[in-house]
Amino acid sequence: MTYALFESGKRLAAGDKLAVALAAQAVAAQRPGAPILIFDPEGRQVDFDLRGGPEDLAARLAPRGTVAEPEPEAPRGRGRPKLGVVAREVTLLPRHWDWLAAQPGGASVALRKLVEAARRDAEAPDRQRRARDATYRFASAAAGDAPGFEAAMRALYAGDREGFEAGLAQWPADVAAYARALAEF
Repeated sequence: MTYALFESGKRLAAGDKLAVALAAQAVAAQRPGAPILIFDPEGRQVDFDLRGGPEDLAARLAPRGTVAEPEPEAPRGRGRPKLGVVAREVTLLPRHWDWLAAQPGGASVALRKLVEAARRDAEAPDRQRRARDATYRFASAAAGDAPGFEAAMRALYAGDREGFEAGLAQWPADVAAYARALAEF
């Protein structure tokens, strides 16, 4: 998903920050006071400073410092700094420490394996939760007073695709299409 520009329920533009900001600036120049809404890829309503010309917008919205200067190498200590290993405190019950100590590779290896397995198992539910939350944020701003909003949001969080579609039936077509795309049913 990309940034999207809406005016009165109609999607006027989609793309990166600069493309959408330029489109919003053009709409604002043609129709001052037009009810425009801009959304980021996570469904959040955002505001861009549309003052100035295209060069000013580009300067404000360009990604900052994407290439970092290499830091001088510090003396290497213990551990694996090249891997990004970070030491933190973990509090466990004695039986947990006993089990970890009995694992091949010790407690650190066992904990890393457990965390990676949990991340893999939670990947799909986490993605689904993020999609639902993005859809809710977008729909609240773009269609919060539309007929069927509450029913659509209840169906969204219940995982009921048919109910969600029924709730979207009376929404403006572009708003409903964008909500569907964010929902990732």
